[in-house]
Amino acid sequence: MDIGTPSLLVASTLLFIWGVAVTPLSIILSNRYRIVDLPGGRKTHSSVTPRGAGIVLWLGFLLWSLYAVTEASTFRALAFGGTLVFLSGYWDDMRTLKPGVRLLFHAAASGIFLIALPGFPLRHWPVCLLWVAGMINAFNLVDGVNGLCLSVFIASSLALSAFGFAGAFAPVAALAAGVLPWNFPRAKTFLGDGGTTLLGFLYSTLFICSTVDFIDGVPVLELPFYLFLIGGIPAADTLFAIMRRSMKGRSPFSPDRGHIHHRLMDRGWGQVSTVVFLSTAHLLLLAGGLFFLGRYIL
Repeated sequence: MDIGTPSLLVASTLLFIWGVAVTPLSIILSNRYRIVDLPGGRKTHSSVTPRGAGIVLWLGFLLWSLYAVTEASTFRALAFGGTLVFLSGYWDDMRTLKPGVRLLFHAAASGIFLIALPGFPLRHWPVCLLWVAGMINAFNLVDGVNGLCLSVFIASSLALSAFGFAGAFAPVAALAAGVLPWNFPRAKTFLGDGGTTLLGFLYSTLFICSTVDFIDGVPVLELPFYLFLIGGIPAADTLFAIMRRSMKGRSPFSPDRGHIHHRLMDRGWGQVSTVVFLSTAHLLLLAGGLFFLGRYIL
């Protein structure tokens, strides 16, 4: 995605301001319509907390898409797919959706994106469809500590911007950074399923958009390994969760307190140290994936 540097600077600044300024309005909206997260069980917070900040990310990305689509037509599919993902998650925040219904929305959004992506090799369809749908859910599962989901997204987006993908990642990193002060270290609001799943969709699809010109040269059998590393902590935590629950004879969708962030906090880690550690670990995995992919990208 080749979007000029001045436009990126202006867009990133405006999106950061949007995140900072509009998130308080989402808090009012969430409280008004009782879109809140109650404490107890596996949750680490101790008070009723609004969970509608995802709408700030969604609307901010739509605004960015209205401009960026003139430079990259793929943003139409990104905006449409992201809307499907966000609305299904936002509905789940208000009234619980069955896991199968959520996965159907996620698969549809992933498929729509890949269909609209010019030049995407058909042989990589199955892996990338699974990866995008998986990352949508992985970012949701990793959102168990204040600021963790946003911090992982921001850190990796900045790293990918420095790697040469700023046209795709710099604006959304700024948007997420604008919301972060309202979610970390003390959470005045949560992203909700709408926000976390949207971040997973944007992270995975924007990465594919950024590498579409090179991905055809990646061997089919190697691509899953590289994408797993690019998926970082969310991908690893989700894989371990599926394995852990399956070995116990439970549904992969059943909740538990075995996630990496839960284990660290149960051992006495604070929220800030947990977020910093996992964000750093995520960057190391991302760096490994970029190292292996570098021979095809550079």
